[in-house]
Amino acid sequence: MRLFTALEPPHRVTEALGEAVRRGRRHEPRLRWTAPEHWHLTLVFLGEVAPEDLPTLEAGIERAAAAHPPLDLALDGWGTFPPQGRRASVLWAGVGGHTRELAALVEDLRSAAGQAGVETGARPYVPHITVARSRPPRDLGATVASLGNPPQLGWRATRIALVESLPGPRTRYRTALTCPLLWGTDTGRTAEWDTS
Repeated sequence: MRLFTALEPPHRVTEALGEAVRRGRRHEPRLRWTAPEHWHLTLVFLGEVAPEDLPTLEAGIERAAAAHPPLDLALDGWGTFPPQGRRASVLWAGVGGHTRELAALVEDLRSAAGQAGVETGARPYVPHITVARSRPPRDLGATVASLGNPPQLGWRATRIALVESLPGPRTRYRTALTCPLLWGTDTGRTAEWDTS
């Protein structure tokens, strides 16, 4: 199964972000715009994970989550991959706030994945929410300008989600496991693996 860990922003944040993104959609309809229900802040992309590695991976994610407090985050600017000035294939909304603590959480999650035999790479972490993709890559400078300033809206992240990318012609995600960050309001774990 194809997995990643993420923080899921609350509805009020995705709703406000959606208002800004609509301006960009009008400017550049040729992009593949991500549906708001798929907006998330990826922490670590895990790729294909064998079912037999899941118990160790889940336990590692739970330990990593328990070692970190909730994070105060906020939408913070726009960006692209690769960065502006070159032809870009990804347009994103940046995330600011407790970014140093967020980077520490990502490192612990990468370490937990490595202990479960899952290689994650060591790219520098850039906190963002992907809002559109371009194939082929193109100059997205005018599109970024059309978006204006992102809404000044923050939220407190209290839970990590382990998310499965479901196979099929259209992008679909399923949250399979959630783990609270330390001192979160909800200290329970929920798992929804489909074992059929």
